[in-house]
Amino acid sequence: MRRAQDFLVEIPVLRFNDRLTKARQVLRDDRYREAYITDDRGRLIGYIDITDALRLTATKSDVTVEGFVKDAAEAGREDPVEGIALAMRDAGTDSAAVIDEERRITGGVLLSDIFPVILSCNKLRGLVEDYMTRNVVVAQADDPVPRIHALMLEHGYTAFPVMRKKKLVGIISRRDLIARGGVRTALLNAVSTPVSDLMEATVVTTRPDEPVNTAAQLLIDHDISRLPVMDGGRIVGILGRHDALAGLPQQGPEG
Repeated sequence: MRRAQDFLVEIPVLRFNDRLTKARQVLRDDRYREAYITDDRGRLIGYIDITDALRLTATKSDVTVEGFVKDAAEAGREDPVEGIALAMRDAGTDSAAVIDEERRITGGVLLSDIFPVILSCNKLRGLVEDYMTRNVVVAQADDPVPRIHALMLEHGYTAFPVMRKKKLVGIISRRDLIARGGVRTALLNAVSTPVSDLMEATVVTTRPDEPVNTAAQLLIDHDISRLPVMDGGRIVGILGRHDALAGLPQQGPEG
């Protein structure tokens, strides 16, 4: 059984009285979507995510992170990865803080790192339609790139299907923006650039009647975070890692 200590990585950590501008700088172009917040004794009190950090305006540069802290997914070094993944799902996070007996952070575990291991040890149950998100937020091919940034802030997702005349023509992600030199650089240099210029035109999709275990394997094989769910030529849902984890057997790994 694989445990938290097998996947420990360094994660961003801030103090409760650090300014939100610092959180924005830490999270804006990094691989992490969350930074963990500690009290004045270094103990975990919660996390702040990229959505809150990017909402900050220049006129509020003195605001601290304390007012934005949410309950974090957390784990001990010996905790099995299945339980950690479910804690991330419940908290809506892509990482979990690993803490010691005094609640001091010793590292973190990323969902992207443990998801393949979970799938190799467990068969997810059910069909895609059982777990997919049915309210799909989409971008239009002729939307300007800053519109994607606005969607990320509003909904907290990192990737969006791109439509043209009700037809799926691509997918645009935060990764695509970072590939252009970072989110901020992409926004500054692409004010009038349409989404179609930056999107990935080859889209991996699944069907509502596909076993969720098969769809989850597609997420791993293609190193993506979200799968559009297609019924014929119509998009009817989207499946992400958190959605797929709902099919995890509650008793833990098989065998």
